[in-house]
Amino acid sequence: MAMHRPRPQVGRVPRVAAPISISEVDDPRIEVFLGLRDQQRRQRLERPGGPFANTFIAEGDLVIERGLSFGQNLLSVLVDAKRTKPLPPLPDSAEVFAASDAVLTEVSGRPKLRDPIACFARPELPDLDTVLQDATRVAVLVGLNNPNNLGVVMRNAAGLGVDAVLLDPTCGDPLYRRAIRASMGQVFAIAHTRIGAAPSSLDELHQRGFETVALTPRGDIDIRNLAAPAQSAIMLGAEGPGLPDDTIEAATHRVRIAMSNDVDSLNVANAAAIAFHHLGGPTA
Repeated sequence: MAMHRPRPQVGRVPRVAAPISISEVDDPRIEVFLGLRDQQRRQRLERPGGPFANTFIAEGDLVIERGLSFGQNLLSVLVDAKRTKPLPPLPDSAEVFAASDAVLTEVSGRPKLRDPIACFARPELPDLDTVLQDATRVAVLVGLNNPNNLGVVMRNAAGLGVDAVLLDPTCGDPLYRRAIRASMGQVFAIAHTRIGAAPSSLDELHQRGFETVALTPRGDIDIRNLAAPAQSAIMLGAEGPGLPDDTIEAATHRVRIAMSNDVDSLNVANAAAIAFHHLGGPTA
């Protein structure tokens, strides 16, 4: 198992300051929480060069707590001013904003907010050398843009023995709030970084001793008949189009998951779970 995997942290300082009341939508202190209902616009705002490029948003008590436990830097939290349930222990440096019905409606589309919404500082991505140090099993994602699928793949990777996730330039953001939510906060538990476009980016993995395993319904090997390589890079494409032909051809192995009843394929996150488990997942 790679030694670079993020590890939970303990000993956080509980926040004791009172929440700050927010009643105006144009209050600059909550600007970072606006626009969450427009997925495409929000992702543009959080891309490199965007006004919120140095932050990411996460929702829910459990997700916030997991982010903190893995060392994410919490900046602020937006809650319903009517909330009575205690928040998870927060660092004293984080501001808590208690929003009015009008503000909540602008942020979430309704005047009630069940789950807190947190703003974290976006960490810098580690370089490939750091991510691959001691790694024996990685996932390579090509073109995964659906945030729910991406989040579940990250959760599967964290839970099924994958040391790191490598995302090509066409993949979505694993720190987009819907992806984080779908991962149940496990995105914080798995190392990830960006790589160049496939198939050329596979050359570096091959040079490092990885055997690339392309998951495709057109694979010539049943995954049950492939012995787990000592170092494997499991490649997954977007829901629907799958991996590009040139990327499949460049892989060391092309494998399929046998299907029945004329079903052609599985959801990519389900297929990922099978592949991660078969190619060296936990045994106990």
